Amino acid sequence: MGSTITVRLPEDLAEWLKQASRKAGVPRGKIVRDQLEIARKSQKQPFLRLAGSVARARDLSSRKGFSKP
Repeated sequence: MGSTITVRLPEDLAEWLKQASRKAGVPRGKIVRDQLEIARKSQKQPFLRLAGSVARARDLSSRKGFSKP
């Protein structure tokens, strides 16, 4: 392992983590690492959220001043 962090959890979340750990039979740290990996993999690229949402000419060459002779 590379780094160690300390995270303060509210009691209800700490209790949920403790129960999930017991139920799955894995350490709490593994559950946290697995969830962080899921969050990292599902992270969307913010600049793509608007892709396809802008109304414009389908072909820039059809706009005045951009057409080819």
